[in-house]
Amino acid sequence: MAISAAEEENIEALRRWWDENGKFLLLIVIVAAAGYGGWSFWQQSSASGRATASDLYEEILIAAQPLDVTQEPDAAVIVELADQLMENHPGSIYARYGALFSAQQSVQQGDLAAAQEVLQWVVDNAQTSIIQRADEGLVLTATLRLGRVMLARGDPDRALLLVNSVDPRSFEPGFHELRGDIYLVLDRPEDARDSWLAAQDAGSVSDGLRMKLENLGGLN
Repeated sequence: MAISAAEEENIEALRRWWDENGKFLLLIVIVAAAGYGGWSFWQQSSASGRATASDLYEEILIAAQPLDVTQEPDAAVIVELADQLMENHPGSIYARYGALFSAQQSVQQGDLAAAQEVLQWVVDNAQTSIIQRADEGLVLTATLRLGRVMLARGDPDRALLLVNSVDPRSFEPGFHELRGDIYLVLDRPEDARDSWLAAQDAGSVSDGLRMKLENLGGLN
């Protein structure tokens, strides 16, 4: 079949376009394919990582709450598993919750330095990823516990700076009470009483808080 002059012109135009743009078009296709493959691999890796982190956290829960109620939580196992989560899955929310369990065990074992290090890690790594917002309740819990540990380690000034640096939101009673504890150690009883009363006004019904106020003469 004969090709008309118009068709020959079209074919020649297509050839010229391909010579000028073909390599670039192929590059786009290759990059897109590689990007899709990389995205799929990342998704699979992320899913696998989340599954592993979830399994480790489940082991922490089992170690913290043994089926035999006569047994104590296995502190060594909890701390070891939490360390694995923080080291190998630092972007996982499971690492942060595992760290809270680890710090709790360290406090109960009298290792306040280890507890402070782990709680500081939670506070410093509140954001689990660029696109995932921090768990506000978890961060405030870690901050409150960190302040208590700092106070227990004889560093009231640093503890006060910490509690004054955050918006406590629903944790306001706990932060007010801790602030009062810090002021008492700093020999500022009036400020301590005001903070404890603020904790009561914020909704605290703690018997321990009531006793603190009574001992300080804060109740009529």
